[in-house]
Amino acid sequence: MKMNIYIVEDDQHLYAELEESLSNWSFTVSCPANFEAVMEDFINNEPHLVILDIQLPKYDGFHWCREIRAVSKVPVVFLSSRDHPMDMIMAMNMGADDYIQKPFNMGVLVAKIQAILRRTYAYEEGGSELIEWNKALIDLKRCVIRKDEQEIELTKNEFLMLAQLVKANNNVVSRHEIMRMLWEDDQYINDNTLTANITRLRQKLEQIGLATAIVTKKGLGYMAISL
Repeated sequence: MKMNIYIVEDDQHLYAELEESLSNWSFTVSCPANFEAVMEDFINNEPHLVILDIQLPKYDGFHWCREIRAVSKVPVVFLSSRDHPMDMIMAMNMGADDYIQKPFNMGVLVAKIQAILRRTYAYEEGGSELIEWNKALIDLKRCVIRKDEQEIELTKNEFLMLAQLVKANNNVVSRHEIMRMLWEDDQYINDNTLTANITRLRQKLEQIGLATAIVTKKGLGYMAISL
């Protein structure tokens, strides 16, 4: 499997060097198109490892490490010219896997990356299963939805309904389909039970401003829309 390395580094010369070296080792390399939308690119690229500089436009590397760690266990390596011990301590406390100071030896960096990847993916296929919806992240492994640093925990039924509706990609899902998904045999399920579950889901989503994104289609079912 070809590994994807996501590099968040605003020094274009250094990025070009990293891209060339890592590509020579058969890694796929990607970077953010916009330093204000690092998480959006992170979700889209599904990297196996992230390299983060600390000093970045808009938000620093510590901010993006917190954002990544909130949704994923993907390995994170800090690459920085800052050599203060507190920077290293902060990085490791945030869940970074390594902290490498600039200037560095490219061969050493590649060896460290390879070691981290072997250690991480020898036992499991990495990366959280995430869906982006209305600027929120739905974590399919943790059964939570997160937006603007606010995380909402969902019950099993609430989560299953939301995932089913969002995956339908702006198409209506019938009440019958949802009931069959939740209870397998809906023969003895009162129709009001589903209505109550949808109501509770909307109440949870209201906390992050997404209650109106679940729409009732009278006589048909429900639909998750883009706001």
